[in-house]
Amino acid sequence: MRLCVIGTGYVGLVTGTCFAATGQRVVCVDKDAEKVERLRRYEIPIFEPGLEEMVKENASAGRLTFTTDLASAVRDVDLAFIAVGTPPTHDGEADLSAVFAVARELAKHATHDLVIVNKSTVPVGTNAQVQKLVADAKYDIQVASNPEFLKEGGAIDDFMYPDRIVVGVRPSHDRARRLMDRVY
Repeated sequence: MRLCVIGTGYVGLVTGTCFAATGQRVVCVDKDAEKVERLRRYEIPIFEPGLEEMVKENASAGRLTFTTDLASAVRDVDLAFIAVGTPPTHDGEADLSAVFAVARELAKHATHDLVIVNKSTVPVGTNAQVQKLVADAKYDIQVASNPEFLKEGGAIDDFMYPDRIVVGVRPSHDRARRLMDRVY
């Protein structure tokens, strides 16, 4: 399958790299051009045992690439994973502005039907909000939730050998359900 992962922080980089290790073709997107250049040189900005080697192996094999260009990254992908930060606001709520901005950009640049998968830490109801944001897109965009259960220092094993995989989709979103079944 062809995937893009938006956000190359802890969750995004581990997710993209591990999916590439399972044979998927993955494009990781980040708006920070300097970070993308470092990743292209295999300079990993986080500590996770084994991640640098996995990035090197999968990038060298052509299964893992890095870019700042979301428009080109979303072209021809089956699933687009959002893995951006949701820091607390001044009142303690999750700041969802980055999630919503990425969803809007994905809808704007989609060249075909698409499934957006939210991996960011968000409150209940966020997927419904994202679905509303993309409802007027030119193509059919379905939204899924796929929270992560990764612990630092053991994230690769947690991803590759999970004790559970949680996926949430609307009952009417058969394509999202099928693609999520396939990718896992």
